[in-house]
Amino acid sequence: MSSASDARRIAAGPSPSKLVRSKHAGRHGHSPDPETDPQSPPTFDPLRLCIFATIALLGWATGPLALSVFAAIGFAGYWKARRRGLTRSKCYLRDTRLVLAYLGILLAAGLWGIYSLAAQVFGF
Repeated sequence: MSSASDARRIAAGPSPSKLVRSKHAGRHGHSPDPETDPQSPPTFDPLRLCIFATIALLGWATGPLALSVFAAIGFAGYWKARRRGLTRSKCYLRDTRLVLAYLGILLAAGLWGIYSLAAQVFGF
């Protein structure tokens, strides 16, 4: 029984995934160089990770001010989109009303943080 399945596998030839892998594998198992092989796919650039790290740095450095600014920009954007008819978002919360409530809470927390820092610094 195994010899019959082996015979069918040999008659069918290599699977498509093996053909694709061998086509892009280059010589002797080395990856192709995009600069010398114009048909090779470009290398993945994890730009979003750099952007997320920069936003986290800004948030850490500026604290409640950054939270307030990003929440206000997000709230304004979702408010405008909702007025234009967007009811379901790609955001985890899906419903734009929930997203607006979430961003409103973040904005309030950021403004409270700014107020409390100002109260500590200026003593009011």
